[in-house]
Amino acid sequence: MPDANNAFVKFSDIQKTYDGETLVVKNLNLDIARGEFLTLLGPSGSGKTTTLMMLAGFEMPTQGSILLGGRSIDNMPPHKRDIGMVFQNYALFPHMTVEENLAFPLKVRRLGRADVESKIKRALDMVQLGAHGKRRPSQLSGGQQQRVALARALVFDPKLVLMDEPLGALDKQLREQMQLEIKHIHQDLGVTLGYVTHDQSEALTMSDRIAVFNDGAIQQLAAPSELYERPQNAFVAQFIGENNRLEGKVVAMNGAMCEVEVPGAGNVRATAVNVEGVGRSAVLSLRPERVKLSPAPGSLPNVFGAQIAEVIYLGDHVRARISVCDQNDFVIKLPNSDGVVQLEPGAAITIGWKTEDCRAFDAS
Repeated sequence: MPDANNAFVKFSDIQKTYDGETLVVKNLNLDIARGEFLTLLGPSGSGKTTTLMMLAGFEMPTQGSILLGGRSIDNMPPHKRDIGMVFQNYALFPHMTVEENLAFPLKVRRLGRADVESKIKRALDMVQLGAHGKRRPSQLSGGQQQRVALARALVFDPKLVLMDEPLGALDKQLREQMQLEIKHIHQDLGVTLGYVTHDQSEALTMSDRIAVFNDGAIQQLAAPSELYERPQNAFVAQFIGENNRLEGKVVAMNGAMCEVEVPGAGNVRATAVNVEGVGRSAVLSLRPERVKLSPAPGSLPNVFGAQIAEVIYLGDHVRARISVCDQNDFVIKLPNSDGVVQLEPGAAITIGWKTEDCRAFDAS
């Protein structure tokens, strides 16, 4: 993990508006460490792509300052920022060969012929396209074109590489393969990488840290495991991974724990993450894989009767939609072990979960 104190990119009090009224990025303060793979993750319109475009120089902040390597780039044009860019639509020159596409950013920088040739060879070998240099983009598959775009972003040894939804146009299998390839290239080169996606599984797979955006602001900035296991608000819990959501009112507080009265369930014990206090509305978050089937009597603090509505067999695990706590869309995931596949719709079951696996957030 890169040193988080070694800020290579620094956003300070950044705001961005296009119409002078609505802020699409609000009071952004964000550091990216040298050599870090940081992903900006969020739904459409959350401000993540605008943030990336301001760093690249294609958009200007309305307020605030951006530093790169300790130097302000606020008035620096994009081509002087020494940043490699990879876009979703590849943005390759169709009339040029692969080698000519890669040579373009090198010739702009006035490198000699020998340097150009050696850098092109190294970049093509890096993305396993050494035999495709004479082809044009139209003669390549979508995955190969994306590799060329990646090679072009890396060929001039940039300080920073930015990627905006680069795998969105690829099919699922190729997208997952490219995720690992990009991650391995990052690890091998040690380049600083900023990545934008709305795909949370992609972000979890690739990143050192993830900044979760919503409504123009970062909701949480943390390592993938921290985001998944310890979300800090209801939006992050809902956006990262699958999540069961229960709503109720806080009736008791006891240090780091609380009790929330949930309609149809009575009191549910939970970890108090950011609840405001007794009498306030709260949202409970519980991962489907944390729910236990048929817990032993007295083994868990939260135990409820439920009814199976639907069972989906998924090979290594079984996914069941159940009715519980006045909810008809509660989901549990169970390992495919003896007896689990015998679950039938309509059957009555007992489920339970630990206090620490259920997180309570303020509902406001």
